[in-house]
Amino acid sequence: MEKMRDCNGMLRSRHWIFDLDGTLTVAIHDFAHIRSVLGVPEGSDILGHLDALPEGEAARARAILQAIEEELAGRTEPAEGALELVELLHGRGTRMGILTRNTRENALATLNRIGLLPYIAAEDVLGRDDALAKPDPDGIYKLACRWGVPPAALVMVGDYAFDLLTGRAAGAGTIHVDPARSFRWPELTDLAVGSLAELALALR
Repeated sequence: MEKMRDCNGMLRSRHWIFDLDGTLTVAIHDFAHIRSVLGVPEGSDILGHLDALPEGEAARARAILQAIEEELAGRTEPAEGALELVELLHGRGTRMGILTRNTRENALATLNRIGLLPYIAAEDVLGRDDALAKPDPDGIYKLACRWGVPPAALVMVGDYAFDLLTGRAAGAGTIHVDPARSFRWPELTDLAVGSLAELALALR
């Protein structure tokens, strides 16, 4: 575990937001393949590219993307320490939400598959149709408003720059989970861990 600053206050927060794919789950998305199937230029943001397409073409591409994501959701597995961490936070009375660029329906199916759905209220799961897609902080603002706390009282946990940028933009604490321990975005990160199990250990 690498600390970017004193994180004791952040770890005591009672309001946590998690990215889903690659954070609470083992990363299985092949984004290069998805871009190839959808005709998205290499390195381009998939959702941003689809949003810029003509309406009919965009609808067809989104249907293909939905089918890909549904297939992935059906075989996803929990990340190391995911259940341990969520159970620990739940036991502390922590309110938890999900902010994902996936659809809400796929997110709920994934949470059910990996055993976390009982700990996270369905209304606190925000997909790409419920809030502006990360890295826009809209989703954090919506959850903060729903929970009646300022965005700075929240913690955003994720595996990618979009998650950390979202947290930074909202003024929330940021935790980067990276099993490879390359920690590519230290300027966006308050706490960097190699796994959720490591994060659970820090909470204990």
